[in-house]
Amino acid sequence: MNWITSLLGNLNYGTIFFLMMLESTVIPVPSELVVSPAAYHAAGGHLNVFLVILFATIGADLGATINYVAGYYLGRPIIYKFANSKWGKMCLLNQEKVEKSEKYFNDHGMAATITGRLIPGIRHLISIPAGLAKMTYWKFLLYTTIGAGVWNCILAALGWYLHSVVPEDQLEAKLEEYGDYIKWGILAIVLLVVVFFVVRHYWKGKKVKK
Repeated sequence: MNWITSLLGNLNYGTIFFLMMLESTVIPVPSELVVSPAAYHAAGGHLNVFLVILFATIGADLGATINYVAGYYLGRPIIYKFANSKWGKMCLLNQEKVEKSEKYFNDHGMAATITGRLIPGIRHLISIPAGLAKMTYWKFLLYTTIGAGVWNCILAALGWYLHSVVPEDQLEAKLEEYGDYIKWGILAIVLLVVVFFVVRHYWKGKKVKK
């Protein structure tokens, strides 16, 4: 996809929005190669880092909404058929990945819409089971915005930090090197979010019993 490569080489608020919208559908656009480089340039004074995060999150919301609507109105058979099709494979998609995201959603409920946005391999698909489950759209949008916003803040912070220590021609290599650290950090955040929801549910249960 040379046109995606071209857009990645010319990041502005419009391309950030568009690429993050694609990333939240089923098109394989790595968000770490969008938000982190944009924040890197923001640290150099070429962009505003807060606008980078804002446009990235709005784009993610729109892309997630597209998946949500597809799940809500098309249903499981058509979603699976697309995932197993030639077009689905071009998007690095298959039925197993969709089923994995469904299981995660079913195991964690609405909180999965937040935490799932932070987990590689599930992040861009978690909105499909939300649509299949007919989750209330405004709740879905709120949770998606929180999850996507946290993820974009992590990537932006990384890009901003790298500006002070890495020359631009080494940025992509450093982002790959920091990949494992990002994953561990994300898992820690997911764990904290899950604990928060469990504790909140526990206290609500105690209040009801009283």
